[in-house]
Amino acid sequence: MYAADEKRYDSMKYNRCGRSGLLLPAVSLGLWHNFGSGASFENMQNMCYTAFDNGITHFDLANNYGPVAGAAEENFGRILAKGLGRYRDELVISTKAGYDMWEGPYGNWGSRKYLVASLDQSLKRMGVEYVDIFYHHRPDPETPLEETARALDDIVRSGKALYVGISNYNKEQTIQIAKLFKDMGTPFIINQRKYSMLVRDIETDGLKAYAKANGIGIITFCPLAQGLLTDRYLNGIPQDSRIRTDGRFLKEDAIDENTIAKIRALNDIAKQRGQSLAQMALAWILRDDDITSVLIGASKPSQIIDNVGMLSNLSFSEEERSRIDDILK
Repeated sequence: MYAADEKRYDSMKYNRCGRSGLLLPAVSLGLWHNFGSGASFENMQNMCYTAFDNGITHFDLANNYGPVAGAAEENFGRILAKGLGRYRDELVISTKAGYDMWEGPYGNWGSRKYLVASLDQSLKRMGVEYVDIFYHHRPDPETPLEETARALDDIVRSGKALYVGISNYNKEQTIQIAKLFKDMGTPFIINQRKYSMLVRDIETDGLKAYAKANGIGIITFCPLAQGLLTDRYLNGIPQDSRIRTDGRFLKEDAIDENTIAKIRALNDIAKQRGQSLAQMALAWILRDDDITSVLIGASKPSQIIDNVGMLSNLSFSEEERSRIDDILK
């Protein structure tokens, strides 16, 4: 039976999520990739154990994570049942609904029927009575926002989730639903958005500043830009890279000479900081305490250990900030 490392909380940093009482680890583990039906269960289990042994208490899922859809939740449920579940009260488990999940008109978007049914399915797949955070995964252009917000509020009041989150909402959409949540007294605490050195939309659309000013946490995904902000592409495209094996999320045309030049220049700064490029890219996201947590993905336990290692150097000098901004222009 798995027994967690007794020193698991010694090196992790925990940040308050907005103005709520919930603390999230600065590094959270996302189960978007490498937890599907074709992946090694032993490796999945070892990654979750390694994460928890290093203070990562937050595990982020969604109903459609796989492949196949639902597989990541099922596999995580197996990991809980085999030992991790004895620490349930030390875990923050989140899941989402919003993308296409099952056949017919009721398995997508943001209706009350879909959200309630999807969460019930997620709870069964994971074998838990509640999730800590339940997200609406993306804005629905057709369903009234009031219906989506009310469904999420009712889910919390039913005891099936403790807090509410949203994902992929821009600043204006966040403002609109935040007002509804405030009027209902819903514990809305977090927005999940893509953010990295190469993708800075939450800065340009004003969400980052708005969230900080209004007590809303932000958790970011794709912090390494699907692997671009690692040493994998410094000398071209490896044959075993995600671009070659799975071109759904990172296209070959995303890597041109200009991008490679930026990555190499960033890598030089990382070396001077005593970090890998990936570690610096993660630390950069957390540099100003505006971001609650950064979601990492991993294909093996050693990557998790390496990523957590960046916590020993989160500060950036004014010179480093200036050089990085110049590179990213």
